[in-house]
Formats: sequence, C-alpha cells, structure tokens
Amino acid sequence: MSVASAPAAAAGQGGSVPRHVAIIMDGNGRWAKRRLLPRIAGHRKGIEAAKAVVRAAGDLGIEVLTLYAFSTENWRRPADEVSDLMGLLRKFIVDDIDELAANGVRLRIIGDYQALKPDLVKLIDDAMARTASNSRTTLVIALNYGSQAEIARAARQLAAKVSGSGMSLDAITPEAIEAELYTADIPAPDLVIRTSGEQRLSNFLLWQAAYAELMFVDTLWPDFGKAELAAAISGFGERERRFGGL
Repeated sequence: MSVASAPAAAAGQGGSVPRHVAIIMDGNGRWAKRRLLPRIAGHRKGIEAAKAVVRAAGDLGIEVLTLYAFSTENWRRPADEVSDLMGLLRKFIVDDIDELAANGVRLRIIGDYQALKPDLVKLIDDAMARTASNSRTTLVIALNYGSQAEIARAARQLAAKVSGSGMSLDAITPEAIEAELYTADIPAPDLVIRTSGEQRLSNFLLWQAAYAELMFVDTLWPDFGKAELAAAISGFGERERRFGGL
C-alpha cells in the first residue's frame, strides 16, 4: 500500500530494482498503422510483447508487474475492436496459463472483470485459482479498470461501514481507503512506465502511484521488450526518491 510502503521503498536507492513496475501499454494501433496493417495486428503483436515482458520481469527480479490491459473508457472503442481485444485476452489465458504456472507467476486481476461475459470470468477465476500459490512474480492485469471508479467504489464501501456498522468518520484514513482498493494486498508501484511517447496516466493507479517514479518512453508497446524494461529499471536506479522529505 502506498503510504505504508513508502519508507521501505525509499531505502532502495542506487541501482536498485523496483519492487513493483506498472506499465501503460500504449501504441498498438500506431504500430499497425505504420505497417499498413489492421489494428488487430497491433494488438496481437502487443500480446507477444506482454508475454516477453512478463518473462523479463521474473528474470530481472521484479516482484510485481501490473499491465493496463483494458480500461473502463475502452468500451467507447468500436464494438469489433472490443470483441477482438476480449478474444485475445481469452486466448492468452487459455494458451499461456501453463507457462505462467510453470514459471511461478501468480495471476491477479484488478478492475470490475466480473462484468465481462460469464465464460471469460470463469476462465479468469480458474487461472487465478491455479496460480494463487506461485511466488516468483505477481502479474496484475488491470481489466475493465478505471482508477476514479475504483476510488469511488472504496468511498461507497467506507460510507456503508459508517452507516451500517458505526465506523467513525475519524477512522477514514488514507490507510482505510487503501484497504478498500483492488490493490489492498499489493505494494504500491515504484515505477510507472508509459510507452508510445504519450505523457499522461489515463486513469491508471491514480491513488497508488502517488509517489511512483514516472517514465515516458517513445517506444511503441509492440516493440517494448526485455532490453527496454532493463533500460527503464536502470533509469529508475539513478533517481533519488525522497517521498516528501529532504
């Protein structure tokens, strides 16, 4: 959690590996457009990049890797593109769960994924259950996720506790809010990377990234791999993190 983990993260200076890296995977469409290919080709290549980065995360000693796969705003995209994205997600789970399990990867989903089609929800639940005891790397996929909606959900849950169980208003602390977030048992991100040159968070981990280092790289997501991740980690190690102190 961001408040609680800040002092521990501050201790890791001088070439340290971030405990938690979160990535906004951007640029699939532009990658395809530059090659005169349909957008789905970019998304397919993006899935391959995601697989490579998951493998690299374990090799590089990253404990938690969060990938922003589908936002609450992405429903505004054309229906055929949304369908293609959900199909790729389904294929990823079916085809790659064996590799994730064998490599010690624990799968977690954050976001309102239960609003998806029942068969996909079952695939996700089964995959999370199968990998629940793995500990080498935690792969967090943000799916049907929006940070503002997540914070509003936490506020509703705390309001229900105040009205229903007599929780004191004074008990609504930053720690209490964090305990109601999807990421309650996940350390705050140390490094947030966005590919493709765009420089915004796009409703991603707004609370959790309060003290994260932000890194914006020009590489389009389908071209992002182990070398690019290692370079980002190297850049992270050169930064001084003070968490509001001197």
